[in-house]
Amino acid sequence: MKPLIILLSTFIITLLVQKLTRKSINYIFAGRIAMSIMLIFTALGHFIFTEGMIKMIPDFLPHKNHLVILTGILEIVISISLFSTNLRPIFGWILIVFLIVILPTNIKASMENLNYQTGSYNRNGLSYLWFRIPLQLLFIGWSYFFTIIKQ
Repeated sequence: MKPLIILLSTFIITLLVQKLTRKSINYIFAGRIAMSIMLIFTALGHFIFTEGMIKMIPDFLPHKNHLVILTGILEIVISISLFSTNLRPIFGWILIVFLIVILPTNIKASMENLNYQTGSYNRNGLSYLWFRIPLQLLFIGWSYFFTIIKQ
């Protein structure tokens, strides 16, 4: 829920700032700013809630700690690359693939009632997926629209 709030509020704030300071509104730029800020926010979670995020990763994958840290770094790199005309389409596709690849970790966490922030098993369970899966689709669509379709 927090990433969605950050995405939408940053988008709206960026549009309002543009309205007050410019002659025209660039909603594409606002969409990229919003995704970038959201990615930085979610990347911080990889460094703050590392132990809980490790529990989200399937058991068959080795080096879980490294995966959590590397995906956090990847989110930061993607957030920066969204502002490079040359890199944006490539990293837009990388972001979409990333969002698809991490969805199973969210499903696993829901199946286990995992609260990744505390590392305990006291969350809402599978009912959370009714929110999370459409949210992930929104993030994928947002990424596609603001990084690939709208150059």
